[in-house]
Amino acid sequence: MGGRVARVARTWLVVLGVALGGSVLPASPAAAHNSLTGSSPKDGARVATAPKQIELRFLATPAPDATKITVTGPDDAPASGGEPTISGKRVSVPFTPGPAGEYTVSYRVSSTDGHQVSGKITFTLTTGVTTATPSAEAPPTTVPPTSPAAEATTPPATSTASLEPAASRSADGGGAGLWWALGAVVVLGALGGGLLLFRRSARRG
Repeated sequence: MGGRVARVARTWLVVLGVALGGSVLPASPAAAHNSLTGSSPKDGARVATAPKQIELRFLATPAPDATKITVTGPDDAPASGGEPTISGKRVSVPFTPGPAGEYTVSYRVSSTDGHQVSGKITFTLTTGVTTATPSAEAPPTTVPPTSPAAEATTPPATSTASLEPAASRSADGGGAGLWWALGAVVVLGALGGGLLLFRRSARRG
């Protein structure tokens, strides 16, 4: 009776040992791999205010030399402003926001056994950030060309120097003509007087 009980007890111990071994052994390799446990912003979140940095939280502390974080925005534009910073099991990277849209955070970290673990999260920025564009330079001022009609109606400029000699010549010419007219009147008067005296003398004779 005692031997039978002992055999049954050993049988149950073996079964229990196999069951425990089956549940523990598969978990050992999984526990050796690192994995993402959370993030800020959360995966699939919609945020109106752009965060200053993206933070990822892992199951184990990532190795600095085997950690790579990239952030891209709409049209795959880079949206990360620096190298990742590791603080315990948290990894953060500066965030450079751009236009509104979906942003993707891709990561690659190492496990305790040296195995690389990679993945990604996404979040949507509902309010984009636009950069100011430099104002266009003012176009150079151009002087409109003078139309032919304006040129035709504009009297030519004459200098004072060119008018003075002309005025002097005009005054000189006028004075000479006056003297000639006076001389002609005197001559005609003398001829008229002489003719009158000649006629009187003829009548007396």
